[in-house]
This record gives sequence, C-alpha cells and structure tokens, in this order.
Amino acid sequence: VLTHRYLLNELWAVPTDAQYLRVYVRQLRQKIEDNPERPHYITTETGIGYRFRAPD
Repeated sequence: VLTHRYLLNELWAVPTDAQYLRVYVRQLRQKIEDNPERPHYITTETGIGYRFRAPD
C-alpha cells in the first residue's frame, strides 16, 4: 500500500493538493482497467492510499 503522502512527495516536487493525485489515479484507471468503476489493478485503501496489484 502506498500512502497518499508518499505518492504526492514522489510524483510532485512541490507541495500539491491531494486532488491532483485522485485525478491522476482516475486517469490511470481509465487507461489500464477493464472496468475503471470496479478497479482490479489500482484499488483504494480508504484513509490510507492506494494498493497496486500485478496482473495475474
């Protein structure tokens, strides 16, 4: 599980609003998920961050 804070620090060099991360993850899901509304590869861990799963 990658925390919101970790991802924000790693992806953007300057302090950034968490909304940017949500938008970015949504765009990634649109590109890689078969059904972005029911994600398999990038799942949300509520209040923590995101879990990334390798393809089966």
